[in-house]
Amino acid sequence: MSRILCIDYGGKRTGLAVTDPLQIIATALTTVETKELIPFLKKYFAQESVELILIGEPLNLDDTATHATPLVKAAIIKLAKEFPAIPIKTVDERFTSKMASRAMIEMGMKKKDRRIKGNTDQIAATIMLQEYLQYIS
Repeated sequence: MSRILCIDYGGKRTGLAVTDPLQIIATALTTVETKELIPFLKKYFAQESVELILIGEPLNLDDTATHATPLVKAAIIKLAKEFPAIPIKTVDERFTSKMASRAMIEMGMKKKDRRIKGNTDQIAATIMLQEYLQYIS
């Protein structure tokens, strides 16, 4: 089987998470500068088989677009153009950053490590991916 990759897309940084090849476990992969996302994914896809890209869709509680929604929509278009053979799905990303912050506290992560924004981004991507895995099983 192939992996599923999840993207927590941001204007500056993008958090990434992937499944194992059997699609059982979601694991944080890394955080990359958003401008380096496509080159990073090209290298990653050359090494690993990925069958689906999930990307967090930022929405307000009333399902209206946020300030970040147009950025994500533009990223989806770019990803579809660069990687036409890999389907892309959106997933709800509401509350994932708060959940990531809470998870870091519960894991006992030091305060200085919790302040590193990239940690929050990749944990948020992992949470979205794990929720997707639970949804499909």
